[in-house]
Amino acid sequence: MEWRRRLSPAAALAFAVAWMAVLVAPGFAGDPYAYFDWDVSFITAAPLGVKQQVIGINGQFPGPIVNVTTNWNLVVNVLNDLDEPLLITWNGIQQRKNSWQDGVLGTNCPIPSGWNWTYQFQVKDQIGSFFYFPSINFQRAAGGYGGIIVNNRDVIAVPFDKPDGDITLFIGDWYNKDYKDLRKALDNGKDLGMPDGVLMNGKGPYRYNKTLVPDGIEHETIHVHPGKTYRFRVHNVGISTSLNFRIQNHNMLLVETEGSYTVQQNYTNLDMHVGQSYSFLVTMDQNASSDYYIVASARFVNESRWTRVTGVAILQYSNSKGKASGPLPDPPNDFYDKTFSMNQAKSIRWNLSSGAARPNPQGSFRYGSINVSQVYVLENKPPVVINGKHRTALNGISYSPPETPLRLADEYKLKGIYTLDFPTRPHKGAPKIGRSLINGTYRGFMEIIFQNNHTKVHTYHLDGYAFFVVGMDYGEWTEASRGSYNKGDGVARCSTQVFPGAWTAILVSLDNVGIWNLRAQNLDSWYLGQEVYIRVVNPEDTNKTELPVPDNALYCGSLQKYQNEQTPHHKKASSAPVTHLTNKLLMLMLLLVSAFMLP
Repeated sequence: MEWRRRLSPAAALAFAVAWMAVLVAPGFAGDPYAYFDWDVSFITAAPLGVKQQVIGINGQFPGPIVNVTTNWNLVVNVLNDLDEPLLITWNGIQQRKNSWQDGVLGTNCPIPSGWNWTYQFQVKDQIGSFFYFPSINFQRAAGGYGGIIVNNRDVIAVPFDKPDGDITLFIGDWYNKDYKDLRKALDNGKDLGMPDGVLMNGKGPYRYNKTLVPDGIEHETIHVHPGKTYRFRVHNVGISTSLNFRIQNHNMLLVETEGSYTVQQNYTNLDMHVGQSYSFLVTMDQNASSDYYIVASARFVNESRWTRVTGVAILQYSNSKGKASGPLPDPPNDFYDKTFSMNQAKSIRWNLSSGAARPNPQGSFRYGSINVSQVYVLENKPPVVINGKHRTALNGISYSPPETPLRLADEYKLKGIYTLDFPTRPHKGAPKIGRSLINGTYRGFMEIIFQNNHTKVHTYHLDGYAFFVVGMDYGEWTEASRGSYNKGDGVARCSTQVFPGAWTAILVSLDNVGIWNLRAQNLDSWYLGQEVYIRVVNPEDTNKTELPVPDNALYCGSLQKYQNEQTPHHKKASSAPVTHLTNKLLMLMLLLVSAFMLP
């Protein structure tokens, strides 16, 4: 071993690093892993000037950005430091073959207070802008949300030049009341009422108006350089308010929404509904005589008092000569024009000439030529009283989650947990509370029509899938409405709006085995029962179309006996991703260095 003694410390380190390079070379590493440790806890904040308890992740509100690349594996260890159970769901991440990680009550037992649970999933074959949030107990009203960026692999071209910066912006209505008080109000049959304001990245509005905005509120400032182009990823993470988003004097080139590259079009403003995400390219092509307003204001309200439900951030050029002042840029002037926002939504189309997660163009999937195998018309009405409780429903059924998650009940062949008789058409009788599922046909092609007979805009989201938005119009949907469908370049996404007194139609290919949540993104409607699950089972007995129940699965309800108790514990949490094998390689490097340096 004389050769070992002759190596200098620098040479020993170089030797160890060389071994690390060999071990992480392509072919050995496979798809990379990213590890995150999150401590979800209450922190004190005053986004609208009133101190309150919000939900932070590692002390951050909003939570950290998850920035990964197509096909990466995510390992997210969540420590629940709240005083009640918690689940995190991944809005728009399709969880291929893995509904076990979906983070909703139909698939997961909640993480008890003081416990931790580790999510592990792959962002398989998708790109784009998404977000995560707590899915139960009305907790999203207190925060706990953050962004997810899934980048293209280097071998897949992006259909625009690389921007000079990437900016995530969370917009959403906000209440000064504690989320538990809001939850109690809904339980007691009360409406939430008008929000207290709109937040941008967890901060209140810039004081553009001394009457509407009190002094001392912290606002968000986006710093930019003249002549540069930035990608803005904007998410409406609010409770129930549709917002119009705009940047004063700047065009917003729409390039992506929820995992699909879009036909590139300039907008001066865009309506963004609850749960939706969009990417814009914005070029800093204005002079810098002053800063510019970034605005998100309430839509589809006609009361003058809603003017304070407006979020305002500042776009600041590096050579700005002064603060923004004067009136905000005008919202759409369409009070008497119901079609403006709908036509704007219809203008968002799929970019058929670009690739995304795979090399082939997005449009190579010709959804318009596939025969539909199942049709569901889902009707939403205003809340009703069922068994003395204020509830919402779809097709007359208000969903009530069982104590045992649906997917676990299937795994252990439990009977009587749910039924498979969800009505395909609106229910004519009295509404009821139940847990009826949609029985989806594996590899079938399902048409779903959302009929909104409520007075508010609703957004609907489907976990596990991207669907094609093929049509929307005012009035009642009929069979003849299919004649207006876009069967060529309807955008593929995971959340779609349905205007009041109108319908929206989507098409979805049921190729992802599992039990998947279809819900209202409007948090009050969802909390009161407006959701259903789609059960997709491969009739062939194979383990190739769905991953097995994870080793760390939590058990509750009828399966509580299988759960091992966990000692509540705390540890220092980190939001930084660490690629797989990193810890092992560091240990190997230290061992090699110490071995080479031994006398």
